[in-house]
Amino acid sequence: MLRSGIKSMQNMIEYAKEKVKEVVREAYFKLADDGRIQLDAMGGDTLSEHFTPNVEIPADSSNGDLSTNFALIHSKISKKNPKELSSMIIQELKSNEFFGRVETAGPGFINFFLAPGWYSEAIRQVIAQKENFGRSDCGAGRRVLIEFVSANPTGPMHIGNARGGALGDCLASVMERAGYYVEREFYVNDAGNQVTKLGLSLDIRYRQQLGEELEMPEDSYHGDDITEHAKNYIAVHGDKLLAVSEEERRETLANYALPLNIAALEADLGKYRIKYNTWFRESALHDSDAPMKIVELLKEKGHTYELDGAVWLKSTEFGDEKDRVLVRSNGVPTYLVPDIAYHYNKLEERGFDIAIDILGADHHGYIPRMNAALSALGIDTSRLKVIIMQMVRLLRGGEAVKLSKRSGKAITLTTLLDEVPLDAARFFFNFRDANTHIDFDLDLAIEESNKNPVYYVQYAHARICSIIRRLGDEGITCTFPESLIFTESAEFELIKKAAELPSETEKSAQELNPARITRYVLELAQTFNKFYETCRIKGEEENVLQSRLTLCHAVKITLKNALDMLKVEAPEKM
Repeated sequence: MLRSGIKSMQNMIEYAKEKVKEVVREAYFKLADDGRIQLDAMGGDTLSEHFTPNVEIPADSSNGDLSTNFALIHSKISKKNPKELSSMIIQELKSNEFFGRVETAGPGFINFFLAPGWYSEAIRQVIAQKENFGRSDCGAGRRVLIEFVSANPTGPMHIGNARGGALGDCLASVMERAGYYVEREFYVNDAGNQVTKLGLSLDIRYRQQLGEELEMPEDSYHGDDITEHAKNYIAVHGDKLLAVSEEERRETLANYALPLNIAALEADLGKYRIKYNTWFRESALHDSDAPMKIVELLKEKGHTYELDGAVWLKSTEFGDEKDRVLVRSNGVPTYLVPDIAYHYNKLEERGFDIAIDILGADHHGYIPRMNAALSALGIDTSRLKVIIMQMVRLLRGGEAVKLSKRSGKAITLTTLLDEVPLDAARFFFNFRDANTHIDFDLDLAIEESNKNPVYYVQYAHARICSIIRRLGDEGITCTFPESLIFTESAEFELIKKAAELPSETEKSAQELNPARITRYVLELAQTFNKFYETCRIKGEEENVLQSRLTLCHAVKITLKNALDMLKVEAPEKM
């Protein structure tokens, strides 16, 4: 009966929570109907909406598998002390095969202990769903565009871009597993000041290579890639640019280098296991005159004014700290205008339900001004989600690695991946929440020991594969029996942890925080190793052996599905 009642459920943890809510509400209303508690003359509809129990998973499993503080919250309304009310609810609970026992604890908590049938069914669900275990439909197909990395195409990607790449790509994977339709996008800043600076830097390196004695300005690009571009251009085209104007020379050199840089960015990100749906060029906005069209639209809506020859947005009317200049007195739009046009394109012209921007730590002030602009355009700002990502510090030998982007001595994404395994890079960059700083230990990332979290997780998967393989060599294969027997606490803890994956997928997507999956998969590996140390498989009687072997298969599936979301390999041998 238990199994037939939940055969279509994917999320056993959430199903258990819903069962707790259901039985507690039924017991509570039964007490009210019998007149054993008084409910301050609240209407039936209000009761139905108001009395929904809050259900949590206790940190200490000795306090139950699930717990509710319902009696504490509603004791005053029902005119009973919390402990008395919790006892009355427990006495009124209908017999339910889902829970082994129910207890009152502390000042009035109600603790539920899951029945053996729940654990068996949880494992059967994993085995049945295989690669689909951990999926959810909570996204309901809503269309999401995640823009991330978007490094200026003026040189190689730095470590901050490496973190943003892992964060954005894993978030996209998590949201896809949670039932959203997701597209990944790279916004190519191929217009504006950075391109002008690129042309200047290339021009000076070009002329230096041809014998001129020139100094590089302090704020120009000093990387080795600039020199290489200049050399390569000369190898093909010689010195013919010396005969043209400085403006034409810089424009020509920038137009030569930009496509090469963009292709290199795409190739490097491909090696990082990131593939974008769209490479959206800022120049395309300017070609279509989208920025000035946005200014005209804001004017039509009455949200601009002119002052000292410039056009201003009345952004303070929409929560910004000050009004913003849209068009300078010389008629040139500020950088804010193409950004507004780009977000208008995402949310209105392309019709994404949600646009997610992943930005660096220096972009906090960007959020209120963009929200103000969207509000002025009549767009619901809840549709724009901005994740601010904190800095990364590289450590080697316990000391910070000195970086200097200007001198060209920075560690780039490619040089990092030459030193650190790709799996380790993606795992480490996703191990902390985006709003926290990361200390990336280069030594730890290559260490093959349990101190290295990604090695630890991968080894747990490989160990399970080894267990299955060795038993198979002895003629022992898993029969996936209908009747599963579990008696040890290490078994129960492992099953509960595995069953959490669908909930973790949903929470990670809803919180826009893929680090939850990284931490979850490490916890699952730790829980499996405790099981492995406690519960023998080979040599046990057949029903115990088969139950534990089935559990191993389920954990193997769960580990791989979680690692797949992170695009980290799940090796079968190590």
